[in-house]
Amino acid sequence: MTLSPKELEILALVALGYSDKEIGVTLKMAYGTVRTHIDKAVLKLNARNRTNAVFIYKLNKKDWLEEYYETYNNSLDGRKLLSDRV
Repeated sequence: MTLSPKELEILALVALGYSDKEIGVTLKMAYGTVRTHIDKAVLKLNARNRTNAVFIYKLNKKDWLEEYYETYNNSLDGRKLLSDRV
């Protein structure tokens, strides 16, 4: 169940409620690349889908999201609108 650093970062953004498009804009990568990382994480965790992958990883790593929460400030008010960033 070893995920790459990029898979972890993307999975954290999924957990924080970011859409695939928002993740791509935030990390400056193509939508297809985001999907590839999510799909690899789902496969490595033997999950059914992205939400299940987040749940499985969080169960195994209790303090996993704290650093990402502070980095990306999980607040809808704190995030710029996607249309402002594209």
